[in-house]
Amino acid sequence: MTTTTAPATGAPAGAPAGRTAARTTAWIAVMAVVLAASVTLAVTIGSADLHPLDVWRSIGDHLGLSSSSLSLLRDGIVWELRLPRVLTAAAVGAALALCGAVMQTLTRNPLADPYLLGLSSGASVGAVAVLILGIGWLGLPVAAFAGALLALVVTFALANRRGELAPTRTVLAGLAVSYLCSAATSFIIFWSATGDSYREILSWLLGSLGGASWSDAAIVWAAVVVVGTVLVSRARMLDAFAFGDSTASTLGINVNATRWTLLTLVALLTGAAVAVSGAIGFVGLMLPHAVRFLVGSGHRRVLPLAALAGASFMIWADTLARTLFDPRELPVGVVTAFLGAPAFAVLLRRRRVGR
Repeated sequence: MTTTTAPATGAPAGAPAGRTAARTTAWIAVMAVVLAASVTLAVTIGSADLHPLDVWRSIGDHLGLSSSSLSLLRDGIVWELRLPRVLTAAAVGAALALCGAVMQTLTRNPLADPYLLGLSSGASVGAVAVLILGIGWLGLPVAAFAGALLALVVTFALANRRGELAPTRTVLAGLAVSYLCSAATSFIIFWSATGDSYREILSWLLGSLGGASWSDAAIVWAAVVVVGTVLVSRARMLDAFAFGDSTASTLGINVNATRWTLLTLVALLTGAAVAVSGAIGFVGLMLPHAVRFLVGSGHRRVLPLAALAGASFMIWADTLARTLFDPRELPVGVVTAFLGAPAFAVLLRRRRVGR
C-alpha cells in the first residue's frame, strides 16, 4: 500500500511546481526570441535599406565567424552606428525594468520606479554641469554617474536611522533629494545656459540614446549581467519582502542588511543606465507590472522576464524616436511616456476589473 500511495500523493504536490517552472521557461524562451528578433529588425530600420541577413553577416564578420560580402558603407552603418545604439537601448531597458521590479518590492510601493532614490536628478546635476559649466574633461557619463552616486549617499544619510532603512523614510528621503537636485539643475540652467545648449540639455534630460557607442553598451550590459545575476539569486528574499519586514524577519532574513545591499545594487545599476541615456521614464514603472500581470508575482519569474521585456520595449521605443520624424529625432523619454502612460492605465483598469 505504501509503495502505491507514495507516487499518488507526490504527483499532485509536484505537478503545480513543475507546470510553473515549465511555463516560466517557455516565457523566457519566447521573450529571448522576441529580443533577438527586435535587435535584428531594429538595426535594419532607417534611411539605409538593409536586410536582416546583412545584420548577421556583419556580426559574423566582426566576430570572425564568417566572411561578409557587405560594402564598407553598409557594414559601417550596421556595426558602427545602429547595432551599438540598439544594444545600448536593450541594456538600458533591461536595467530599468529590473530596478523597478526590485524597488516596488523593497518599498512596498506599486508606484516606485528606479529613480525613487533621487538618482536621475543627481545624474542630471552632473550632466548639466558638464554641458554648461565647461568641465568636459570629466566626461558626461562619468559626471552623470558621479551625480547619481552622490544623490544616493545623501538619500541614505537622510533615511538612515540607527542603522535602519525604513521603506517610508527611504521614499521620503529620495523625494527630498530629488527636489533638491532638480532645483540645483534648474538654477545652473537659468544662470549659465546660452544659445543651443538649452536644446542639448533638454535632449539629455528627456532621455536620448543618440551617439551611443560600443563602450556605452559594454558598460551597461556588464552592470546588467553582474547586478542582475545577484538580484535573481535573491529572488526568494524579495518574495519574503513582498509580505512585509516582519514576515521576512520570521523567515530568517536580516531585513536591514538585505535592504541596504539590494538598494545599493539597484542604485548602481540605475546609475549606469542613466549615465549613458539620461532619465527615461515609465520603463521601470510599467514593465514590472505588465510582467506580474502575465506570470504572477514570484521574483524568480518576474526579474528575468522584466529584463527581457524591458530590453525589447526600449529597442522599439528608441527606434520610433529616431525614425518617426526622420531626419529629426525625438528624445526617447518622450516616446516611452506616450507609450507607457496609456499602457499603464490599461493595466490598472484590468487589475481593478479582475479584483
